[in-house]
Amino acid sequence: MSKASANFGGTVGWDEQTVIGKRAPRPGELKSESAIAAAERAGVAIDTSKKFAAGHNKQHESAKNTAVLDRETEELHHERVNKDTARAIQQARVAKEWTQADLAKHINEKQQVINEYEQSRAIPNQQILSKMERALGVKLRGKDIGQPFTSGPKKK
Repeated sequence: MSKASANFGGTVGWDEQTVIGKRAPRPGELKSESAIAAAERAGVAIDTSKKFAAGHNKQHESAKNTAVLDRETEELHHERVNKDTARAIQQARVAKEWTQADLAKHINEKQQVINEYEQSRAIPNQQILSKMERALGVKLRGKDIGQPFTSGPKKK
């Protein structure tokens, strides 16, 4: 027995090859043409599947064409506080000599919310309108907007 074969603990054939630290590529890594060709030659199973809208942010894209949307007759928008309500809020606040910030503190809202209601830019929130009615003492909902607000149970 030769010295080289004694070190390995047996005979080593010339045709055998031991590679340490090399791993087979995962399917996701075979994306280049040369890697696919090499995998085909080696007999590795190749899965070719087209992913829908890969690389594009399609989930937030509208399904309708913009020209179709332009031709659509239905207008989708939120109702805003009407001008009468906005005027009633402003007049009642000024009558009490309050600033928008003062009213905001009384109803636990931001001053910006009061500003939006007085400018008719806010989407009406019944809770906020109710708090304003109680703080200002003026009706802001229903038929008689601007009339004095009396809280308590309704009379039968």
